[in-house]
Amino acid sequence: MSNTLNNDLKQQLVADFKATESRLNGEAKTEVHQKRREAMQRFEALGFPTIKHEEWKYSNVNNLVKQGFDFNVKSDFGTTEVEALEIPNLQGNVLYFVNGMYNAGLSHIVSPESQLQILNFGQAIKEKPELLASYFAHYANYKDEAFTALNTAFAHDGVVVNVPAGKVVEEPIILRFVTDSRTVNAASQPRNLIVVGKNAEVKIAEAFRTLGENSSFTNVVTEIVVEENANVQYYKVQNETEKAYHIGTTQVIQKDNSHFYAVTVTVNGGFVRNNLNIVLDGQNCEAFMYGLYFPNGKQHVDNHTLVDHAKPNSFSNELYKGILKDRSTGVFNGKIFVRDHASKTNAYQSCRNVMLSDDASMNTKPQLEIYNDDVKCSHGTTTGKLNDEALFYMRSRGIPKTEAVTLLMYAFCEDVISQIKIEPIREYLSGLIAEKLAQ
Repeated sequence: MSNTLNNDLKQQLVADFKATESRLNGEAKTEVHQKRREAMQRFEALGFPTIKHEEWKYSNVNNLVKQGFDFNVKSDFGTTEVEALEIPNLQGNVLYFVNGMYNAGLSHIVSPESQLQILNFGQAIKEKPELLASYFAHYANYKDEAFTALNTAFAHDGVVVNVPAGKVVEEPIILRFVTDSRTVNAASQPRNLIVVGKNAEVKIAEAFRTLGENSSFTNVVTEIVVEENANVQYYKVQNETEKAYHIGTTQVIQKDNSHFYAVTVTVNGGFVRNNLNIVLDGQNCEAFMYGLYFPNGKQHVDNHTLVDHAKPNSFSNELYKGILKDRSTGVFNGKIFVRDHASKTNAYQSCRNVMLSDDASMNTKPQLEIYNDDVKCSHGTTTGKLNDEALFYMRSRGIPKTEAVTLLMYAFCEDVISQIKIEPIREYLSGLIAEKLAQ
C-alpha cells in the first residue's frame, strides 16, 4: 500500500510539473529551466526515499508522502499576524514568504542597494539570468537527493541575495517563511540563492513558522556561496506545529580564507530533517556549526551534516546538542570528509544528548573518512540522562525538582545559545527555550 501511495504523490508532482512547464512560454528555454527539467527527470528516477536508503534509515517519510497537499494555497496572512510574530528590537532587512511566495507588502529592506541586492526568484530569472546561470543548482545535489531534486524542479519562488565584493551589510537579513495551513494542508518549496562576494560580510537568518491545525510541508533549499575572504553568519530557527513536516537543505561552498558560521535551532516541529552540507573548497577556510533541538511528544528531529575538506589548511568545528522528552525521536548523522590532498586539516565534531524519558530515542552516527595522514580530526557522541549528583545538590539547597531540572537543561544549552550573535534573536530564543524546558 505504501508504494502505491508513494507513486500516487510522485505522479501528481510529475503532472504538476508538466502543467507548469506548459505555461512558461519563453522561460522554458532558459538555463534555469533546463536545470529544472533535469531535476524532475532525476526525481522521477529516484522517487521518494524509504528506510531502505541508508541516509533515511531512521527517518520514515511514509506519513508525509501519503497525505494530500495543496502547493498553491492562497492566504490572507497580513499585518495583524505579522505583529504577533515580530521579534522585539530586531532591526534589519525583513522579507516575508507566505506559503513559499514572496510578500513585498509585508517586507521591508533597509540596506542600500550598493550594499545588498535582493530579488525574488521570479525577478532574478528576468533581471539577473547571468547570476543564476553561474550559481543556481551548481552545488545542491539534485542528482542523488530526491527532495533536493523536487525543490529544484519547482524552483519558482524564494529569494536571490547578492552581496557585492567588498561590502559589509550592517543590518541582518531575516527571511521569514510562514506556512498558512488554517484552511487546508499547505505545502511550499522555496528556493534561495545567497552569493557573498570577495571580502564581503553579511548576517542571515531563516525563520520558519506554521499557522493552523492542518498538516503542512516545507521543502526548502538554500545555496550559499562564500567567496574569498568573505564572512557569513547563518542562523536557522524552526518553531512549527505538531503537524508540520519540514525538509530543509542548506548547501554551502567556501573559497580561500572564507569564514562561515551556522547555528540551527529546532524548537518545535512534527517531522524535521535538516541537511547542512559545507564544502571547504579553498585554503585557510573556517567553518563553525552549532545545533540545538528539543523534541517532545511524538516529534522527530533529524540533523544530517556534511563537512567536505576539499583543500589543504582548513578548519571545522561542530557541536550539536539535544534534549528529548516523552516519545520523541532524534537523529544525528555527521560526516567529515578529508580529501587526499587536504593536508593540515583540523576537523572536530561532537554530539551530546540528554534523555528525559525512557520512551524517547536518539540515533547517532558520527563518521570520518580521511584520505590524508597529515591531519587532526576527532568526533564523539554521548547520550545519557541528567546528572543525578547535580540534581541532588540543587534540591538539597531548596530548589524544587521541576525548577532544578529546567536550570540544568538551560545550562546544558547555554554553550550553543551563546553562539547566536544577533542579540535580539538570542534573547527571543532564550525565552522560547526556557518556556519549552519548563513544560
